[in-house]
Formats: sequence, C-alpha cells, structure tokens
Amino acid sequence: MPVLEGTARALLRKVAVAQAEGRIPSLAAAVVRDGETVWFGARGAVDGRPPSQDTQYRLGSITKSLVAVMVMRLRDEGRIRLLDPIGEHVPGTPVGQVTIAQLLSHTAGLTAEPPGAWWERTPGAPADDLIAGLGPETARHRPGRLYHYSNLGFGLLGELVAVRRGMDWADAVRKEILQPLGMSATTTRPRPPHATGYAVHPWADVLLPEPEHDAGGMAAAGQMWSTPADLARWAAFLCGDTAGVLDPDTLAEMREPAAVEDGDSWVRGYGLGLQLMRHGGRRLAGHTGSMPGFLAAVWADPADRTAALFVANTTSGMRPGLLTDLLDVMAEHEPRLPQEWTPGPADPRLLELTGLWYWGPAPHVLRLLPGGWLSLSPAGGTGRASRFRPCDDGTWQGLDGYYAGETLRVHRLPDGSPGHLDLNTFVFTRRPYDPDAPVPGGVDPAGWR
Repeated sequence: MPVLEGTARALLRKVAVAQAEGRIPSLAAAVVRDGETVWFGARGAVDGRPPSQDTQYRLGSITKSLVAVMVMRLRDEGRIRLLDPIGEHVPGTPVGQVTIAQLLSHTAGLTAEPPGAWWERTPGAPADDLIAGLGPETARHRPGRLYHYSNLGFGLLGELVAVRRGMDWADAVRKEILQPLGMSATTTRPRPPHATGYAVHPWADVLLPEPEHDAGGMAAAGQMWSTPADLARWAAFLCGDTAGVLDPDTLAEMREPAAVEDGDSWVRGYGLGLQLMRHGGRRLAGHTGSMPGFLAAVWADPADRTAALFVANTTSGMRPGLLTDLLDVMAEHEPRLPQEWTPGPADPRLLELTGLWYWGPAPHVLRLLPGGWLSLSPAGGTGRASRFRPCDDGTWQGLDGYYAGETLRVHRLPDGSPGHLDLNTFVFTRRPYDPDAPVPGGVDPAGWR
C-alpha cells in the first residue's frame, strides 16, 4: 500500500533538495517495500515533461549485478566453479590465472579500465579485440591482495557468460533474468521515452550533451538502460523476491562480504557482484552506476524488505546519501511492525532438545525455531552463536557465525532421549563435562572437587 501523506512529503523533499542543489536536469526516485513500489517521486524534466516510472535512464554499473547473477546461475548449474581460473573459460588473456570469484568481488588485482581511449565515451571494440589488446599492465596487484574496482574484470565476465551460454551475455540476461522478473523495459540501448545524458557546467546553468555508444566488449560493465518501474522490480529481487531466477541461498551468498572497500571503518564493501553498505544498523546490498550523463543507484535492506532507488541524467552533482536518507525517512515515519507472535506446533523429539547444554563448563541455550530450525547460543549472551537448518539426513547445518556450514548431530541414548550434541568435534552435554558422554580427552574419574 502507498506510504502515508506525511511520509510522501518527507520523501519528496529529499529528492527535491537533491535535484535543486545538485542542479540535476531530471531525477526520479522510488521506495519499494514487500515487492511493491510504495512511493515514486520525480523532479526536473525530460523533453519538457516530468520523468515517469516508464522513462529510461542509463544504469551504468548496476549492469554488473545482472551479469553477476548470470554467473551465479552458471555456477548453480555446475557449468563453472567460482574457484575456476578465468582462463579455463575465456582463453587468451594475460591474467588467465585469476578466479571467477576474484573477478566478481573486484579482488583479482586487474587494472580498473581497459587499454585505449576512455571506454565510456567512445565506441567499443568486440570482445575478441578487447582481449587481444590486453598486455602485462592488465595485472596491477597480486590476485586476492586487496579490493580494486575493475570495469575490465566484468568485461571478461560478460565474455564468460557468452562462452558458456553460447549467446551474447545481454541475450542471456534478457532471457533468464529480465523476462522472468517482468523487466521488459530494460535494454542495452535506449528506447523512447528516455532521458538524454548531460554534463552540467560547473559555473553556469547550461548543459552539454554527453555521447552514448555501444561499449562492445566492455558492455557488461555498464551498458544497460532501464526505467524506475523496472529498477523497482530489481530492488524487490535484491530484497529476496527472486521469482525463481536465483536460489535464495545463492542471492544471500552474493550479499556476503568478500572485500572491504574502506579499510578499518567497514562501512562499504563488496560481495559477488553486489556493493554492500552498513548504515544505521542496517546491512544494505545493491549497486551504484555512473556513465557520462547518467547516475543511478539501488540499495536494498533484505532484513526489512525495503529498498530505495534513483536515476538521474547528469554526469555529476548528486548529493551523497540520498537513498540512505529515503530509507531513514521510511524507518522514522513508517517503521515496520514486528510480526505478530503466535504459538505453533512442535515435534516432541525437537522440543526435548531445547534448554541448557554445556560445552565443557560453559552453558549454552538451544532454542527451537519455526520450521524445525535450531539456535545455539551462549547462555551469557556473548560468544559463538549460530542458527542451524535441518537437513534430510536428520542433521542440521550451521547458517551463520562460527559454525556456518558445519554439521550438528544429535546422539541419542538407548531409550531415545538426547544424550549429547556433536558439533564438528565439539561435544555438548546436559551436565558440565558429563562423564557418561564421549567428551574428547575424557573426564577425570574423580570428578569435580
């Protein structure tokens, strides 16, 4: 449902200030909650009219996230592995040893830009010519050493998709991502109605049209055009409404931090094709985009299922923080109510697992969660805590924290009651160092004294 009138006014003011102070020819923004656009606002004009939800703008590097989803689909199908060297799939590069995961997370150490003229303002060469023109200078840092944003790396990933799908990367994205998500207005070249990209003079209120070309082999780094309506559907995808395009667990994997962008502060980072940000206690995932004449961004809060986005036709001038401001307005004016608690059925064999367990002398609490999930956490509130999801073989797999990916097993006594827990060699018992349980190293027979 749409936001309240007071919320809409507060959101529009944020956009209006950003457009006026940034001297932006046109700016459109939206807020998405629970998969629906609950607010849209725009300022400025495109061909003499306010931009609508169907007006196209260039997305720039948001394109990278679409390509990354294609790469992850190939991984889930078993056609590639993230640890594969790119040279196994795209031969002929001087950096064939870097892995697909490193390219996705900008930790491959590649140069930021391809050789030749500035690719964003000049017609692009085909992928074969791009790869043939790479030399020793393509590698700038040791692979895996640090985060170094590389447009070139996503040019190579676009070619990877083309090789493994047997079609242009953009055709694969359209068929496997855009069409299932209903993003029919997202294209590689502009279609009417679309905004013209402009540079705004720094010292006068005049405009200069920016060039727009097919980027060729670099298109996977920033070629796509889209509308606020389509970008809202993409925002819903990032919040978890994947519509079968990607396994939710794979999307969660893409949102995991693979690199920190800003050192010790860890406010910004990068996952697998997704930028990450921490703001106001929230963990956001999305991507920004810029091309000559255009700026765009989408940030999603999957925990709250709320996202914000904007598109603008200016080379520079956008005030930082517009989207986090919009999310802050939503949090202040229309905070989500917690889900109403209701009791639910519980399997008696799971219910008897709950309560205190001891890792050595340290008490832990095992709680039963909906769906047969378990939560194990220190009774004192600090230390190693994880949630566990049930598996078909009667075990549980750790989802987060120290025990992520590890297996939890329940060992039962002859009478069927739970005797001890085995968590990746750690034994949890009902009593501290229970002598009747197989505690590693044994228990002193004289007992406590």
